[in-house]
Amino acid sequence: MSAAVGTVRTVLGDVDPAELGVCDAHDHLFLRSPRLPGEELDDPAAAEQVLRAFAAAGGRAFVQWTPAGMGRRADTLPALSRATGVHLVAATGLHQAVHYDPSDLERRYAGLTGFFTAELTTGLHGAPEGVRAGLIKVAGDFHGLDAHTRRVMTAAAEAHHATGAPIAVHHELGTAAPDVLDLLCEHHGVPPRRVILGHLNRHPDLRLHRQLAATGAFLALDGPSRAHHATDHHLFDTVAALLEAGHADRLLLGGDTTTRTARHAPGPTHLLTTLAPRLSREFGPDAPHQLLTANPSRAFAAEWRTAHTTG
Repeated sequence: MSAAVGTVRTVLGDVDPAELGVCDAHDHLFLRSPRLPGEELDDPAAAEQVLRAFAAAGGRAFVQWTPAGMGRRADTLPALSRATGVHLVAATGLHQAVHYDPSDLERRYAGLTGFFTAELTTGLHGAPEGVRAGLIKVAGDFHGLDAHTRRVMTAAAEAHHATGAPIAVHHELGTAAPDVLDLLCEHHGVPPRRVILGHLNRHPDLRLHRQLAATGAFLALDGPSRAHHATDHHLFDTVAALLEAGHADRLLLGGDTTTRTARHAPGPTHLLTTLAPRLSREFGPDAPHQLLTANPSRAFAAEWRTAHTTG
């Protein structure tokens, strides 16, 4: 397994990957969407409680995948990180078109690459000066990619080449990952190791998972906040299949809490109090460190470039 190279860009600045610590690799402190009326995550006090509980359980880093235009509350993230001692990594990017007003999307399409690049290298819109994103969040569609998705992913690839940032992908019900890798990696030249494929355990096709891991991409298995969902009862079969195939260094774990209702579910603390001990029992004492510490330190580290250093 290769060591992490570069630094992890948090809302309080760049940190050595070795300092990242135990990490929830895919989650949300804040999120708002017209698709989820009344379920907004918009309370800084509640977000602080989540982080304090996570820290008390041994958590040290939390990656918020909420992209632009979805209530990510970039203005509150630095204070939350300072108050709780948890490293926070924020996202630029865009989600699926259904999460935005059409007129807002048309405005955002103009200069999209530049917007992503600026948020990664200069500062997040709405945040205190100098607070930068540490990843680009994009989203696929159910078993395919529509025109909006292709436009956003193209801009994300261009911003990656300008900055070195990792690209994190929402997969609708876990589908279309081969389409995403074809577009980002084959067509636009993003190295697979710079791509994080989310939600794949919502579509528990173990043969496909092994093929995706073999490309070098990271697989983020997430969703203990979802009751009666395949993300829980297929999780350990998925992990076992990938470990047996030699892909232990490709796996990440996250809580992915996206609604106010789900915040009452186990969430990120569950990763440490329940999943980590079981990982140790079933796969050996090194497994929790591998999936929750070592792998995130490589997935989110980058050799950061500024926009003017690329052609």
